[in-house]
Amino acid sequence: MIALSDERLIELLNGGESERVELKEALRGGVSESAREAICAFSNDLPGYGEPGAVFVGVRDDGSPTGAAVSDETLRQLADMKTDGNILPPPSMTVRKISFRGAEIAAVIVQPSDSPPVRFRGRIHVRVGPRRGIATAQDERILNERRRSNDIPYDTRPLRSTSLSDIDTLYFERKYLTQAFAPDVLEANDRSIEEQLAATKMIHSPDDPTPTVLGMLVLGNDPQWFLPGAYVQFLRFDGVDSFDVIDSQEIRGTVAYVLRRLDDKLISHNRVAVDFISAPIERRTSQYPIEAVQQIVRNAVMHRNYEGTNAPVHVHWHDDRIEVINPGGPFGDVTPDTIGRHGMVDYRNPNLADAMKTLGFVQRFGLGIPLAQRLLKEAGNPPAEFHAEAHHVRVVIRALPGWTS
Repeated sequence: MIALSDERLIELLNGGESERVELKEALRGGVSESAREAICAFSNDLPGYGEPGAVFVGVRDDGSPTGAAVSDETLRQLADMKTDGNILPPPSMTVRKISFRGAEIAAVIVQPSDSPPVRFRGRIHVRVGPRRGIATAQDERILNERRRSNDIPYDTRPLRSTSLSDIDTLYFERKYLTQAFAPDVLEANDRSIEEQLAATKMIHSPDDPTPTVLGMLVLGNDPQWFLPGAYVQFLRFDGVDSFDVIDSQEIRGTVAYVLRRLDDKLISHNRVAVDFISAPIERRTSQYPIEAVQQIVRNAVMHRNYEGTNAPVHVHWHDDRIEVINPGGPFGDVTPDTIGRHGMVDYRNPNLADAMKTLGFVQRFGLGIPLAQRLLKEAGNPPAEFHAEAHHVRVVIRALPGWTS
């Protein structure tokens, strides 16, 4: 990551709009949309500068500051553009306030992506001089080639023992593409199936159609044949500390299939008490708020380590608690001390996170754990407990107090 000092940002500002600079007077309506488009374009870095781009808020087109104060709310809105799930995979960016000609300016510094192309609402935006545009097929080929030459994340590395016949291209065309790209982009599409698969990182490139780890997880006909640990093992124990198993299932298949079958399993074991007496209307109380458990399990599937381990994600259901054990310790900015804390997020598998958002299993990045904690609190359950070690993370979800199994 290349850091930009305030002095360097002011130099960029003084140069006006360019392939690395976008100016905005304020965040209003369509302006925030165009700011996201600019962030997407800077992430793609089509010219190949390898240096950050910047969106400046509080500056007119002529380069003069508006003089409006930059509030904490403005900085928060800008920072939320990283995690609101509209830009995929999530961009690497920072937000801060600087002083320019005696006025306050908000600066969004966007790093070039290690894994282009990056999309905003299903469209790949690029920068051509001081103007933004939608990527052409040739632009996409350039971005795909650049991804191949980078030290790419593990989830987009090719699985050399596989071929195009090992993934479900029909599902990709009929289901995944319609969710990943905007309808107008698909209508105007002149890409081959290989180019489409490469643009979504399901294969290495159009010229080398080897499925990636991501392609196998999302589209694989038999993902676990090539990624043996990419499944979830569910165990229901009889008692609090007993290891007598009364239900066991290894849930295998694509990520979408695994998560849907696991949802069925969680719902079937979540006991519900019905109160007909204490109120005129029937009252139902669950052992767990199932949405909270789903958030934590999906978080484990998204952030687990798929490289160098054949261990699955474990979901152990005891009478008084559920334990979710994720192979892979804390990653990047997340440490054992900050794991589970609001605002602390990093991505071991950024492209899998993108795919899970596309498939509807993630609503907004960075909010899964805070949402789970809020749902547990509202239901009366204790907060989830996070125990991080070097090679795994264990999350303990306690049953509603007073619940007897």
